[in-house]
Amino acid sequence: MEVIDKVKTRVYRFGNKKADGNSKMKNLLGGKGANLAEMSSIGIPVPPGFTITTEVCTEYNALGQEEVVALIKDEVEQAIDNIETLMGSTFGDIDNPLLVSVRSGARVSMPGMMDTVLNLGLNDEVVLGLAKKTNNEQFAWDSYRRFIQMYGGVVLGMKPASKEDIDPFEEIMEHLKHKRGITLDTEFTVQDLKDLVYDFKEAVKKRTGHDFPTDPWDQLWGAIIAVFNSWNGDRAVYYRTMHGYPADWGTAVNVQAMVYGNMGDTSGTGVCFTRDAGTGENVFNGEYLINAQGEDVVAGVRTPQQITKLGSQRWAELAKIEEEDRAKDYPSLEELMPSIFEELNGYQDILEKHYRDMQDMEFTIQDGKLWILQTRNGKRTGAAMVKIAMDLLKEGMINEKEALLLIEPNKLDELLHPIFDPAALKRAHVMAQGLPASPGAATGKIVFFADEASKFKNSILVRIETSPEDLEGMNIAKGILTARGGMTSHAAVVARGMGKCCVSGAGALKINYKTRTLTVNGHEYHEGDWISLNGSTGNIFEGKVATMEPELSGEFAELMELASVYGKMNVRTNADTPKDAKVARSFGAQGIGLTRTEHMFFEVDRIKAMREMILADTVKGRKQALEELLPMQRSDFEGIFEAMQGLPVTIRLLDPPLHEFVPHQLTTQKELAEEMHISLQAVKNKVAELEEFNPMLGHRGCRLGNTYPEITEMQTRAIIEAALNLKEKGINCRPEIMIPLVGTVREFEAQEHIIRTTANTVFEEREDTVDYLVGTMIEVPRAALMADAIAERAEFFSFGTNDLTQMTFGYSRDDAGKFLPVYIDKGILKVDPFEVLDQEGVGQLVKLGTERGRSTKPDLKVGICGEHGGEPSSVEFCYNIGMDYVSCSPYRVPIARLVAAQAAIKAAQ
Repeated sequence: MEVIDKVKTRVYRFGNKKADGNSKMKNLLGGKGANLAEMSSIGIPVPPGFTITTEVCTEYNALGQEEVVALIKDEVEQAIDNIETLMGSTFGDIDNPLLVSVRSGARVSMPGMMDTVLNLGLNDEVVLGLAKKTNNEQFAWDSYRRFIQMYGGVVLGMKPASKEDIDPFEEIMEHLKHKRGITLDTEFTVQDLKDLVYDFKEAVKKRTGHDFPTDPWDQLWGAIIAVFNSWNGDRAVYYRTMHGYPADWGTAVNVQAMVYGNMGDTSGTGVCFTRDAGTGENVFNGEYLINAQGEDVVAGVRTPQQITKLGSQRWAELAKIEEEDRAKDYPSLEELMPSIFEELNGYQDILEKHYRDMQDMEFTIQDGKLWILQTRNGKRTGAAMVKIAMDLLKEGMINEKEALLLIEPNKLDELLHPIFDPAALKRAHVMAQGLPASPGAATGKIVFFADEASKFKNSILVRIETSPEDLEGMNIAKGILTARGGMTSHAAVVARGMGKCCVSGAGALKINYKTRTLTVNGHEYHEGDWISLNGSTGNIFEGKVATMEPELSGEFAELMELASVYGKMNVRTNADTPKDAKVARSFGAQGIGLTRTEHMFFEVDRIKAMREMILADTVKGRKQALEELLPMQRSDFEGIFEAMQGLPVTIRLLDPPLHEFVPHQLTTQKELAEEMHISLQAVKNKVAELEEFNPMLGHRGCRLGNTYPEITEMQTRAIIEAALNLKEKGINCRPEIMIPLVGTVREFEAQEHIIRTTANTVFEEREDTVDYLVGTMIEVPRAALMADAIAERAEFFSFGTNDLTQMTFGYSRDDAGKFLPVYIDKGILKVDPFEVLDQEGVGQLVKLGTERGRSTKPDLKVGICGEHGGEPSSVEFCYNIGMDYVSCSPYRVPIARLVAAQAAIKAAQ
């Protein structure tokens, strides 16, 4: 049984320019807690509070509620005493009440994935004291109404009964609004709010069978436990899985004195960014609401106003609102509260310079006083990420190495996605306009429910507003469209984090979930209708709009130049066609690490000759069929060599089992029998003969070349002749011939003999030569163990980690889908080993094979060409064990180049 340390600190305090923690303690205090401590220490006005550490969450999951509450009870009570002293009010006191907020905070930002409760500590007596203390009955009862609503949803599980239904508390509010003929929450009278409190408590009693808790300490412990539980809620688990965050990290809990944005017209709340999170533009921006609390801004229930005058004018232009009307009805914070804006502008500048990165901040204005509630490194799109890093470098805030380390490798992928074709945009019909919440181009069929996003191959999720429960559907959909919410709503923040196209706050949309219809200006659209979104402009188009490949230039090109300066390991590509080779070269690939020759045989004009070769009963017959294939293979190689001129090209000889090439349908078998003038039965017999119980471990790779040497002869001839043909044109070729699936030295030697003999024959025929290498793919565990012996003959190794993973784990890649998701859910495996290299097992074979190979041949060239060659943690591992190169698909080349540079920087540190 685990021994619990009862002495260690589990609660860290902050406030009044002091703190127990700092920003370096994110793993222990979570991102939010660490930054609250840091801000407090550097003099930013932060409401005092305390953080319960992430370790306590882990203890809670292991020990349960009772034991954990006993462990932290004294520390929590002392920390509440400290807040009471600093705020001059008392938790649970009727005359001078202290209220608190309870928020989650993992070590990485997970917007909306876990739970928050505001105004905790209210009950029927305390609300009267709060009203008297503030002389503001409206505010006190509005806070009470909000508290029951949030606590009911987060702690007591008061969620919508079905996906077609709305939140049960919202339903009660909508009913009262309809009865009173009002539209906004701020239009409720004090009596309305009292009625809502009564109705809310009745709803809780009816749904849960218990009264709403009235003791503030019971409320506090209920909220703390709910935050711990939310770490393993569906939303958080899905988000963690999506981003590869481990389940054992846990979340911290932050308890803070409440400051109130809902005290009237001199109060408000907002969210702001030190730079544009969508584009990276160096412009302070954000949104605020007067007489509101923080959740109102991100929940998207009310569409907020802009913080800066420039932002407000840009918004008005999109919304087609005249300047006079904008200034009167939708003023910016800069215009409405100039002194508060100046103070906020000063803090954003201090915080960006302090953290040396773009900040996402939350703030509250209470009766004319500004409080900063949170800062964190802001979520941003791939394009913004690159621009911000390069701009911070040019501004002298960070150095070149820091700029490279600021880039999240997988987010570069977003810059490689298609954009709308400008010509198609001119013809497209704009059906509505929203806010450009997250850039990109998305075309898909309308779906109204997140759990139905996979109903169509390409879907656009259309919602009134999104909630954290919609995360999985948002991830599946090509784009997100909401009728409500601003640039800092849940939909906008999460979409930017995913690099997903999003248009929010399109007020002209009328969405009916029950009828599954979207109405815009009298025109009705149904589920399954095509629409297109331009997340860069906020335009919503009817139907499909054509896309085109993006051009990579500007800051992206500058970033890649930097990566070239610091990266010591080469990045090649896996390419089977000249087109793929050219794309990869344009992204900076330094050669080809894998050309799969079998893909060339599946084309219509070639498969017939391939099948004739397989069906031939004699060597002569096979050679005749291979003669037909020779010019086709030679032409393929010429195209690839030309695309990669001057760079090395590794070509893998035929690898898959022959049964993959023969027809398995009766009609195709009949056609083949007729074409070859043989009986249908002869074709059937050959197909049956080639069938294997376990083809992945069967007659394939070098086993094919050694049983049918004429295949290796033909392929070698095609490679060498192609290289000589291009040499005559003045094009330099560097072929590397790779023998697949070697397990013994003799297998390699037998194939090498055929290759060298054939190449020498061609050289004699042509009276010319080219340099070439012969190496092997290490994908059988025995080959890694025998690497020192194999390296006596082989001139290079390339680790085929797809097959090496299969054979090391004993998992069939084609069947592992039946159990791998369960293994990951149960924590048996942390990640899919076919996606992320298993460094503890498979990685050790790769390391051992590299070391043993180089013990024989110190200058042995070593690379990797499995799927792992473009996965960031795997690329870093390859650098750390001294590989010469990684090879990945063309569109992963920029990612691998960046990681290679980051790995070199980290290793030097």
